[in-house]
Amino acid sequence: MDRNLVRNEIVSGNISLGIELGSTRVKAVLVSTDFQTVAEGDFVWENELVNGIWTYSLDKVWTGIQTAYANLALQVHDEYGVDLTKIGSVGISAMMHGYMAFDKNGNQLVPFRTWRNNITGQAADKLTKLFNFNIPERWSIAHLYQAVLNKEDHVSKVDFITTLAGYVTWKISGEKVLGMGDASGVFPINDDSRQFDSDMIDKFNSLPEIAKQPWKLPDILPKILPAGEKAGTLTDEGAKMIDQSGQLQGGSLIAPPEGDAGTGMVSTNAVKKRTGNISAGTSAFSMVVLDRPMKAVHRDIDMVTTPDGAPVAMVHINNSSSDINAWVSMFGEFARALGMQLKPDDLYGTLFAQSVKGDQDAGGLVNFAYLSGENITKMPEGRPMFVRKPDSKMNLANFIKAQLYSAFAPLKIGMDILLREEHIKTNILVAQGGLFKTPVVAQQVLADALDTPISVMDNAGEGGPWGMAVLALYALNRKSGETLEDYLANRVFKGVTSSTLYPEPASVQGYNNFIDNYKAALPAERAAVDSMKMNK
Repeated sequence: MDRNLVRNEIVSGNISLGIELGSTRVKAVLVSTDFQTVAEGDFVWENELVNGIWTYSLDKVWTGIQTAYANLALQVHDEYGVDLTKIGSVGISAMMHGYMAFDKNGNQLVPFRTWRNNITGQAADKLTKLFNFNIPERWSIAHLYQAVLNKEDHVSKVDFITTLAGYVTWKISGEKVLGMGDASGVFPINDDSRQFDSDMIDKFNSLPEIAKQPWKLPDILPKILPAGEKAGTLTDEGAKMIDQSGQLQGGSLIAPPEGDAGTGMVSTNAVKKRTGNISAGTSAFSMVVLDRPMKAVHRDIDMVTTPDGAPVAMVHINNSSSDINAWVSMFGEFARALGMQLKPDDLYGTLFAQSVKGDQDAGGLVNFAYLSGENITKMPEGRPMFVRKPDSKMNLANFIKAQLYSAFAPLKIGMDILLREEHIKTNILVAQGGLFKTPVVAQQVLADALDTPISVMDNAGEGGPWGMAVLALYALNRKSGETLEDYLANRVFKGVTSSTLYPEPASVQGYNNFIDNYKAALPAERAAVDSMKMNK
């Protein structure tokens, strides 16, 4: 779409806004009706460890949204010479899962408990046995039940629980709703009804400690909406919460809020059966849309849904790229100490290119990229740790290769269950995320790690907020009977190309050797967790 047409769409409000509150950035993306990014803005933030809980404050949530939107609006003004006043549709996405609880007056009862916390093991285990359905520690229902088991004071005052995306949508529209994908990380979804599973709700309500509560579970859960439905309307007050300048008008259609897993599926065109995607950032997760039920319940495989309700097997790891970023940052400091100013892309590109020269098994080097606990390897807390034996081959190439290998190690352990034990088949597995901005290297590592072809689309940089804006356009413009799968295939991704890398046998064997060393060193990581106590 040429510049004048884009300008006309902005003036007429025939555009879509996607806002995603990710782990390290809040990002706003404005998208035209031909699905092109018109403008974007962001805000960098970090989770805080407060009283042993990983959290983000509500003040930071709104500061992040307002800053990202202000930067986006400024870009619109500078690029197109107009003010942003009307938006056709708005969608909010955020980190999936976690726990946000509110009382009857809308007051937050406890700080937001994010996906990064490993504090609900007792509840998750008990509910998994009760439901015969895997309940991960980060799911909202695990947090709620753990709070009950802990006899926390706030539990009796709970009037509403939701996710971060659900919270923001509630505040800007007045509607207590969730998109289906995000809702599937709150409580299990029934495949037939596509609502919270009523039998499991009955089992939960029948627990003696739950029966004592002044609430019943259905009364405190948000309403579920599939992709394409209208979740509400942007209120005038909500518009002011997004745009502090007061220029943005209310009235925009609000799409069902989604988690970052759902928007990742949309932005990689992976909502069709036997498709899948992998997103790698602060955390990483793989999503495979199933064409048959799983044979067994696996504690390392989450059962969630696409934004339109199809069953999905998910492997989620809490730690992926953060440790790489920390090491690359240190190399950047070293470069600056030598008087060299390197752009981040050049720094990452140079270091990643060195890894290709390393030994296939990373020379026997092992790295644990655990800034927080890791469910798949049963680590309750994080202790980033680099380990080598005296006879390991320590050099730059092997060191960087070990960092890349470790970013996918827990994911490989979880995916082996899906691919090797359940024999789940995929026609395509698409990767996205910051690690793949440097061409080829991380993509090839992932293909070798999973022994599976990995594709990267030529729009891989668009990401979750763009996917949320696309979902908002789908809610605004979809034709009668048009499925999300058809909308993406026939409109959004028509003509989009991708590149595919295939596993290399020698590298697959090398990665397997690395994983053997990784597993052998896990007791050392556990010893670090036990002996090196966190500062409270």
